[in-house]
Amino acid sequence: MISPWDRCHSTRCCLCCHVRTGTVILGVWYMLINAVVLLILVTALGDPDQYHLTSTELANDLDDMDDANMCIASAISLLMILISGMATYGAYKQHAAWIIPFFCYQVFDCALNTLVAVSIVVYPNTIQDYLQQLPENFPYKEDITAMSNVCLVFIVLLFIGCILTFKAYLIACVWNCYRYVRARSTTEVLIYVTTNDTTVLLPPYDDTMAIPSSKNAPPPYGAPYIA
Repeated sequence: MISPWDRCHSTRCCLCCHVRTGTVILGVWYMLINAVVLLILVTALGDPDQYHLTSTELANDLDDMDDANMCIASAISLLMILISGMATYGAYKQHAAWIIPFFCYQVFDCALNTLVAVSIVVYPNTIQDYLQQLPENFPYKEDITAMSNVCLVFIVLLFIGCILTFKAYLIACVWNCYRYVRARSTTEVLIYVTTNDTTVLLPPYDDTMAIPSSKNAPPPYGAPYIA
């Protein structure tokens, strides 16, 4: 019998692929995104004039980001590449412990987005304040600001809700991969061989090979036979 809790953990994820394959694809995707961000930050540190923005509002905001903050952002991107690489390697080589940091990051990221949604519900006027800070040439800024505050809150919460649902699904995929890899790599698996009415418990393979053989060694080849 399979418990209802075990039924919730499937070995399949989106596109009907295995959870290991899905975790590897997700880890590679995160590595590529953070590698691009890291490349942009390092290039901006080396040549700040190359990424100078013409928009006055955005330029003033980015001027406050000094080299120290950009170094911190680069370190975070490098850490994310490391965590994503660990998850990819753990899912590919079936090492469950390597997947835990990436799973913890996913839970932390989902919790932060949940706090953003709660803050919007508690302080709905923050949306209007944010819209006022957008540049004047922002597309459809006047139409968006003309909408009622309730409608804006509903649209933003609907958008955040879709994001949280997608993130929760990815968390479930990584968690199922962790459980699958841990179940495959455990050394305390009991193997049951069931016949008609008999159940035999086989010991682990390593324990069986460690038992010394009680049989005598065969006589050397060519030795005379003694009756």
